[in-house]
Amino acid sequence: MGASLRKYLVAGLLVWLPLAITVWVLSQVLDVVNGVFGSLLAALALVMPASLREGLLGLQHVPGLGLVILAGGLLATGVFVANIFGQWLLTQWDRLMSHIPIVKSIYSSVKQVSDTLFSSSGNAFREAVLVQYPRAGSWTIAFVTGSPSGEVARHLEDEHLSLYVPTTPNPTSGFFLIVPRADVRPLHMTVDEALKYIISMGTVAPLPHAGELAHASQAVAPAVALDAKPNLRGPADPAGQSNRPG
Repeated sequence: MGASLRKYLVAGLLVWLPLAITVWVLSQVLDVVNGVFGSLLAALALVMPASLREGLLGLQHVPGLGLVILAGGLLATGVFVANIFGQWLLTQWDRLMSHIPIVKSIYSSVKQVSDTLFSSSGNAFREAVLVQYPRAGSWTIAFVTGSPSGEVARHLEDEHLSLYVPTTPNPTSGFFLIVPRADVRPLHMTVDEALKYIISMGTVAPLPHAGELAHASQAVAPAVALDAKPNLRGPADPAGQSNRPG
């Protein structure tokens, strides 16, 4: 009876735990957005007339309004910077931020990382590979983030790749490695499938892809063809002579 109850409890936990964690994460994000939205409304209310101040502060209690305004602001910003004038204004803003002491180091670093990760022309997290880490003979999944450049590339003789090795079960922390391209084995799985495989500690294996199935079929095909080769001389008799007519 105790084993059965424990089995049912674990089964119920596996059903509700992903949903509970998802709701908790979304609620935390919503609380942060609402907090920032409330601070902006409070600052705006200080410069508004007294007749409008009460109505403006009342917007803080509208559920989800901060998230809607944030999404609308991001969409409007994306549309604005997509034209020539928006690009020019964005360039001037970057130039201004790069001349402010202390701020320029933080702003430029964050901008470079965000452009690399989220830009459509970036190479970060576009390919999952297999690499030996932390020692030879021990393999782990890594993501290609690009190739070494500048002074680092001048000290390397052969072609190398820049890799990010995430940790389990939290892939947001990890290690940065520079390894020879010859030591990296490409994988057919997508980045999303590789992340699921890492987060689940290897319990959620990705399905085989067409490229992987084709590779397996090519490996088996020569053996099948060799076994199916016809015997043109006919079956041999015990004396070693051919039974072919004539």
